[in-house]
Amino acid sequence: MEEIISNLTMELRRGTLVLCVLSQLEKEQYGYSLVQNLAERGMIIEQSTLYPLLRRLEKQGLLDSNWSLDESRPRRYYVLNEKGRRVLNSLIGEWTDMNNTITKLLETKNGDGDNERLD
Repeated sequence: MEEIISNLTMELRRGTLVLCVLSQLEKEQYGYSLVQNLAERGMIIEQSTLYPLLRRLEKQGLLDSNWSLDESRPRRYYVLNEKGRRVLNSLIGEWTDMNNTITKLLETKNGDGDNERLD
């Protein structure tokens, strides 16, 4: 049963990663700083998961990136562009609606509206 719960939890997390990543890219960040930023807020993401996601989001036209050579080694910085901001705002609305719906479902027993917690 633990394996089932672990797999389902991973699926839930995977579905929220895009929203989480986009929400943190109003300001430029490079990959490792984004991993740390997300972890500090409770969202653990492996670099091997993050970098392909960043490339996909950039390819979809949601992020801009640039290389910085100012540090000891080159770093690629990512930031939301205008299209990315519009998509983020839409996703936040969708998330809010879904969260409200799920909360209502979980608060009621058998969907009868009596607001008893499920046991």
